[in-house]
Amino acid sequence: MTTLVVGASGATGRRFVEQLLIQKQNLKVIVRSPEKLPASWKTNNNLQIVTASLLELSDRDMEEQVKDCQAVASCLGYNLTWKGVYGQPRKLVTDATRRLCNAIKANNSKHTIKYILMNTTGNRNRDLNEPISFGQKGVIGLLRLLLPPHVDNENAVDYLRTQVGQNNPNIEWAAVRPDNLSNEENVTAYEIHPSPIRSAIFDAGKTSRINVGHFMANLITDTSLWNTWQGQMPVIYNKASLK
Repeated sequence: MTTLVVGASGATGRRFVEQLLIQKQNLKVIVRSPEKLPASWKTNNNLQIVTASLLELSDRDMEEQVKDCQAVASCLGYNLTWKGVYGQPRKLVTDATRRLCNAIKANNSKHTIKYILMNTTGNRNRDLNEPISFGQKGVIGLLRLLLPPHVDNENAVDYLRTQVGQNNPNIEWAAVRPDNLSNEENVTAYEIHPSPIRSAIFDAGKTSRINVGHFMANLITDTSLWNTWQGQMPVIYNKASLK
C-alpha cells in the first residue's frame, strides 16, 4: 500500500517523507516543482513523484491519485512572503482537505483510509474544552482578521471534525498540532498531549520539524498509536522545551 503526501516540498513535509522512506514505506508525492526535491528522492524506487498543481487536478484525477492509498497526509502551508500569505489560493489547506476527502469517499475503498493533517497549536480543538486566556482570544481574533492562513487552518480541521466526523465509513483522521517549529537534524525526545499545555501565543514551546515528521510517520505505520489519536488533534512538543 501507498501513502500520498501533499506539501512534500515544504520544510516539514520533507522531514515527514524522509521518515517514511527510512521505514521503507511506498510513497507518492504531488508537487508543482520537482526540481526542488532532493536528488535522492528521484532515484528511490519506493517514491513516485507526480508533477501537478494539486487544486488544478480534476475530480477524476484526484480520485486516481488517492486510489490504492492506505493514507493521505497534508503538510501544506504558506510561504512567508506577502504574496504567499495574502495571495491566492487563500483556502489552500481547506480546499485540498475537502477535495482529497471527497476523492477518498468516491473511491469507496473496502478499508478506511487515514487522513493526517498538519495543523497548529494556535487552533483549538472545539470538540474538547480547551480554555484559553482573554489575551490569547484577542490575539487569535486579530489573526483571523489579518492572516488568511490562520483561518484556513481552522476551517480545514473544522471540515474534518464536522463533515468527515468520527464514524465515517471511508475516512479516519488526525490533525497534528506542533508548537513553534524549529529546524533540527535528528529526532529527539518529544511528548504528545491531547490539548496544548502552554499558551501558543504567550508561552509557546518548541517542536522540531523532524519530530513532527517522525510522529506523523508513526501514525501511519503504528496501528496502536493511530488507534490512540485518530479523530483527535494531538499536540506535539519537544521534551526539552517543556523543562
